[in-house]
Amino acid sequence: MPRVRRVSAAATRRPAPRRAGRGGWRRTALATLLLLALGTGLFYGHYRRQLHRYVRRTWATLSADYLTGREKTPLLDGYSVHGIDVSSYQGRIDWEEVARHRVRFAFIKATEGVSLRDRRFARNWRGAKQAGICRGAYHFFQPNYDGTQQANLFTRTADLGPGDLPPVLDVEAPEFHDVAVMRQNIGTWLRLVERHYGVRPIVYSNYSFYRRYLAGHFDDYPLWLAHYEVEKPALAREKWIIWQHSDEAYIPGIRGHVDFNVYQGSYANLLALRIPPRKAASAASRR
Repeated sequence: MPRVRRVSAAATRRPAPRRAGRGGWRRTALATLLLLALGTGLFYGHYRRQLHRYVRRTWATLSADYLTGREKTPLLDGYSVHGIDVSSYQGRIDWEEVARHRVRFAFIKATEGVSLRDRRFARNWRGAKQAGICRGAYHFFQPNYDGTQQANLFTRTADLGPGDLPPVLDVEAPEFHDVAVMRQNIGTWLRLVERHYGVRPIVYSNYSFYRRYLAGHFDDYPLWLAHYEVEKPALAREKWIIWQHSDEAYIPGIRGHVDFNVYQGSYANLLALRIPPRKAASAASRR
């Protein structure tokens, strides 16, 4: 008989499949990094303005202890009438120094809600006038409180007279229960304050809040619009008279940041907005 050749078990064993080499691992890692980079780029491209803003405000907070009150932000090009708005948050203000840096008008917080009076209002009110800055006062509106009570608090606090800018209602607080009730209280405040001072108040709001809740309801009142991180307001020019283009600016005389505003007309036009003399106001009301 022919000899049967024995085949070892090792010879009959199938070769093991090849494992993925380092190249596969590298390709996976590279693809992951590319996806992360793409996602980060898209996120940054969409939210870069907000991210830059957060970085600036974080830096401002960290460096606040080292501010001198001499810091200065360049005024916005294309406008000739620049102004600020302040409250007790700005601390002690050197109004004479502020006036030396082309600030032509200032709105000063007087009241908030139904009981809060800004503790620096009287001092700021006197200081702005002594420095020759055209001044006005504003009330921060609390939407869940009665409009009549808020108007009464403002008129008892803000001693506006002939030559002062019109009163301002700052409407931006989003915590309200009913938008219709809020609008009713806004309307009440505006009517009572106009009757008291003899001049139509200005409504202040930021762009998103105005577009969502106020547009089309108070168009008879001048609008002071806050809209940041844009080259120009999204609303047409005929819709607003004052643009608050920054809430993180610096002006010598104020230690810390302050809101920057521009009036889109001439200085003479701004002065024409002021509360008229009592006799002229009475004659106008009888027409």
